Amino acid sequence: MSTTTFNPASAPAKNMSVARALGRRRRLVDRTIQYACVAATVIGLIFLASILVTLFLRGFAALDWTVLTKAFEPTTYGDDTAPRGGLSHAIVGTLIQTTLATLIGTPIGLLVGTYLAEYARGSKLGEAVRFVSDVLLSAPSILIGLFIYQLVVLPMGGFSGFAGTLALAVIVIPVVVRTTEDMLQLIPNTLREAVVALGAPKWKMVVLVCWRAAVSGIVTGILLAFARIAGETAPLLLTSFGNNVMSTDLSTAMASLPVAIYQQANSGFPDLISIAWAGALLVTLGVLAVNIIARVLLRKRK
Repeated sequence: MSTTTFNPASAPAKNMSVARALGRRRRLVDRTIQYACVAATVIGLIFLASILVTLFLRGFAALDWTVLTKAFEPTTYGDDTAPRGGLSHAIVGTLIQTTLATLIGTPIGLLVGTYLAEYARGSKLGEAVRFVSDVLLSAPSILIGLFIYQLVVLPMGGFSGFAGTLALAVIVIPVVVRTTEDMLQLIPNTLREAVVALGAPKWKMVVLVCWRAAVSGIVTGILLAFARIAGETAPLLLTSFGNNVMSTDLSTAMASLPVAIYQQANSGFPDLISIAWAGALLVTLGVLAVNIIARVLLRKRK
């Protein structure tokens, strides 16, 4: 019968070998995950770069003063000797609808976000409002277009710039709500307590102290909301629909850059398709500029 003698001196050596093996395994897994993340990032950047390069090459090739200053001219397309039309009617329509939508949606979103951050903490109503806002934030924009179509377009008897503005305003509201609530929650409670201790009512504390302290973040959210609605197509197809003439009348169908890009890209005429590329470049540059401004403001806030 054999017996095994326990040697206390061998235990540390076994523990060290197990620790080394475990360390090698962890380093291997860490490097594998790291390389996978880098590879995924490179693949994503390649696709993004290819899209941007194609957009800039084709967009700048078609972009000129005619595109910026002239409206659509249907009789000139397909004739290489005729003067070419442009997108001024769509640019004006986009600026009108997005600006008005931002002006309508921002006060509502600001007040709702302030209510959630300052008055509804821990309440069931606040949780319900926050849940609805989050659902609206992630809802497909075409559903919002259908909602405004049933609510406004059908009763009014036709498409209109006003309906398109309302659809974009609904998209703006949850973005501003989320940004306002998040920015106000970053303000320390000691600041609120100090203002209340001086005898100021709560509404003055919110307006004169909290809003001022969070103004950079709130403005950033407004700019991001503006950038988002600037490229929306689906809700406008069901509300303002678009037209081919210069119009500032909100009671009739109104052109917009996303809808014009969609319509002209599907036209089949090479000159119209080139103008669609120019319009896509204009939308991209506009959204990029707004996002850069928002990032700069947010960095200053931090």
